[in-house]
Amino acid sequence: MKRTMGERAGDFMAGKGFYIVLLLCVAALGASGYYLFSGMTNDPGQAVSGPATVVVTPAPVPSLAPAPTQAAVEPPTTAAPRPVQTAPPIPEATSAPAAQPPATATASVFTWPVKGEVLRGYSIDTLVYDKTMGDWRAHVGLDIAAPVGTQVMAPAGGTVSDIYTDDMMGTVVEILHADNVISVCANLGEIPTVEIGDTVRTGDIIGAVGTSAIAESSEEAHLHLSMTKSGISVDPLNYLP
Repeated sequence: MKRTMGERAGDFMAGKGFYIVLLLCVAALGASGYYLFSGMTNDPGQAVSGPATVVVTPAPVPSLAPAPTQAAVEPPTTAAPRPVQTAPPIPEATSAPAAQPPATATASVFTWPVKGEVLRGYSIDTLVYDKTMGDWRAHVGLDIAAPVGTQVMAPAGGTVSDIYTDDMMGTVVEILHADNVISVCANLGEIPTVEIGDTVRTGDIIGAVGTSAIAESSEEAHLHLSMTKSGISVDPLNYLP
């Protein structure tokens, strides 16, 4: 049976003809795209006729990798250097003389402050007559006769503890000796030769006999000497040689 031209064409399309036609379509599509692209590139200002398909390829977005986190590194701790203790230097021995102890630190050697007759002796328990006051009273000291102006010596070594003017006994110099013994020289001239705080030795000049003691002004010129030990009145004859 003789086949018609249409049947033959259908067989062809069902066989190899289909792929040939497909290939031609692809080629034509590629040629069209090429000419379209070439026209846009060579003359940007020329309008392109016909539909154009623009394929936009998105630009790759760079991925931001997280920066590596650096762990905080603490600086190494170093122990502070411990101070080295050194022994203090040993002072070199010197030939300087040792300091002399104060005069009141050792036993005192006593002497008579002036040389003369004892006009009135020490009497604390028995009352004696006082020519100046005109009555009988205790006498806590020695009245040693000496002309006015006679130099008065320290009865013993010690420190001048006080100088003052007494209303009745006149100018007075007190000297602190060892064992808390104090000698009191009264009826002196107005200006003694020592000052409070001076260190004196036995026999040092401390002043002169005067007439400043109003309570004994009726007697002949003399030095009034009295003593105390730890604040208690004592007889000077117990210490004088």
